[in-house]
Amino acid sequence: MRVLISVDMEGIAGVVHGDDIRPGHSEYERHRALLTAEADAAVRGVFAHDPGAEVLVADAHAQFRNLLPAALDRRAVLLRGAPRPDGMMAGLSTGPDAVLFIGYHGKAGTARSVLAHTVSGGVISDVRCNGRSLGELGLNVALAAHHGAAPVLVSGDDTVAAEAAEVAPGMRCVTVKNALGARAASSVHPEEACERIARAVPEALAGRADVRPLRLDGPVRLEVRVHRPHMTEYALLVPGMSRVDGCTLGYDAADLPSAYGVIELIATLGAVRL
Repeated sequence: MRVLISVDMEGIAGVVHGDDIRPGHSEYERHRALLTAEADAAVRGVFAHDPGAEVLVADAHAQFRNLLPAALDRRAVLLRGAPRPDGMMAGLSTGPDAVLFIGYHGKAGTARSVLAHTVSGGVISDVRCNGRSLGELGLNVALAAHHGAAPVLVSGDDTVAAEAAEVAPGMRCVTVKNALGARAASSVHPEEACERIARAVPEALAGRADVRPLRLDGPVRLEVRVHRPHMTEYALLVPGMSRVDGCTLGYDAADLPSAYGVIELIATLGAVRL
């Protein structure tokens, strides 16, 4: 079995504030160690299910350089750095059987959700594919399904667990904290979070046939809403890009992987200072 583990940071136990996840702040170093511990717990869970598994761990937060390589199970392969194909889902091209999402968070606009955003909190306020609003979990679930990989487990706060029920019924959810607001949560101890993840992974992998993930087959009508009108201007230089309204860009993509790449491009171009 080949398993891809995509690891974000906002959904890690104990993380509640931007300083916890932003390089250069003292709290970041503490919390990147907790991030690595939860990722490592997921790796251990995979090997408990299948000792002969191949495990890829995709560092999927910010610039994808957060996990501490020396603290990760040596049996896993770490995918680190950016830019890279498939972004948060680097490794899909190797044909994994299943995908785990560790440390994930709610989509932009989710009420009472810890550090909720979609792709780029400083640029994007909503992403719609064929009219359906999707966050990072929904986009990545659909991308996994497009490549034939079963999205079997997500960990994070209670709001991302609710989102998982909408985009992938049957997916296992490990709730490591309950959101009290955008920057507040009731969190389990980090060691308890790791134990919960390690226990849940074998069950999730064993039940992967029961997951019914969102699928976006065929062309995708993409609409990306940004926070301010000037954030659309560089993206409008891309052939085929259109402006739906002052803050919304539209694009007709041939398929989901193409739409996924355009979302990443809009996030990058929208952050450029005019």
